[in-house]
Amino acid sequence: MTGKAEQRVMRQRPDLPAVLDVEVTTQGRLPGAAEYARKKVGELGRLTHVPVLHARVRLTRHGDPAVTRRVVAQANLDVNGRPVRAKVDGVTAAEAVDRLEARLRQRLERGAEHWEARRGRLPRIDPHEWRHQSEPTRRHDYFPRPEGERRVMRHKSYSLPTCTVDEAALEMELLDYDFHLFTESGTNQDSVLYRQGSAEYRLAQVDPELADDLAPVQMSLTISPQPAPRLTVEEAIERIGLLGLPFLFFVDAAVGRGCVVYHRYDGHYGLIAPAS
Repeated sequence: MTGKAEQRVMRQRPDLPAVLDVEVTTQGRLPGAAEYARKKVGELGRLTHVPVLHARVRLTRHGDPAVTRRVVAQANLDVNGRPVRAKVDGVTAAEAVDRLEARLRQRLERGAEHWEARRGRLPRIDPHEWRHQSEPTRRHDYFPRPEGERRVMRHKSYSLPTCTVDEAALEMELLDYDFHLFTESGTNQDSVLYRQGSAEYRLAQVDPELADDLAPVQMSLTISPQPAPRLTVEEAIERIGLLGLPFLFFVDAAVGRGCVVYHRYDGHYGLIAPAS
C-alpha cells in the first residue's frame, strides 16, 4: 500500500475506534437506508486522527414530484470539538449516502491537511466584477424551478462571526459551505468568502476600498473591487434570477447590513442575514 491510501491509514491513531457510532434518523419511506448510512459513514473512523465525539446523519425523502433528486442526506460530526458538516442529495437513498460519505471523507482529509500547503500568496485586487463568472461551469446544485414559482422558503438570521479570512475559509471547508458570510476582523465589515476555481478563494465586502485594512491573510485570495449593491430583498431576488447566480451578496437597504440570498436545493430561495 502506497501513496495517499497509506497516508490515510497512518493518520488513524490505534487508541481510536476504527468504526464510528453513527446516529441515523430518517424521514419518509427509506427502507434499509439507515443501516446503509450507519455502515458507510461509520467506516470513516479509520481516517480520523482525533476523537469523533458524536456523529449524526439525517436522511429525508421529499414528496415534491417535480424534484428529481428527492433524497437529501445531511451529516454533522463533532471532531474533537470542531464541527464537520456535509449535505448532498440523490435520486435514491443509496446514491445520496454514497455522495455523503465521499463529501465527509473530503472534509476529514482537508481538516487533517497542514494549512500551510494552501498558503503563501498575498491577496490581490481582481479587476473583474464580482459575479461568480470565474467559477468553472458545472451543473446546478438546485432544482431549476420556474422563476414565477420561487419563494423565500428559509430566512436565517444569526450573529455573524468576527474572524480573519483564513479562519473563515477553514470553517467554510469543514462545514461544507458554498460561501461564508462573516465580519472580517481587520475591516470590521460584513464580507462573503467563496471559492474561485479549485485552489483559490475570493472575497467580496460591503466597501472594498477598506481592503488594505484586512487582517493578515496567508492563503491564496483575490478581492472584488466592486462594493456590494444596496438593494431590498425583493430587488436582490430579482437580480439573482436575472443574472443566473447561485447566490448574491448585497446590502439590505432596510437594515444596512450585508446579506446573502441563494438558491436552495429545491429551487426556492434562502436568505441569510445578520441578527438585529
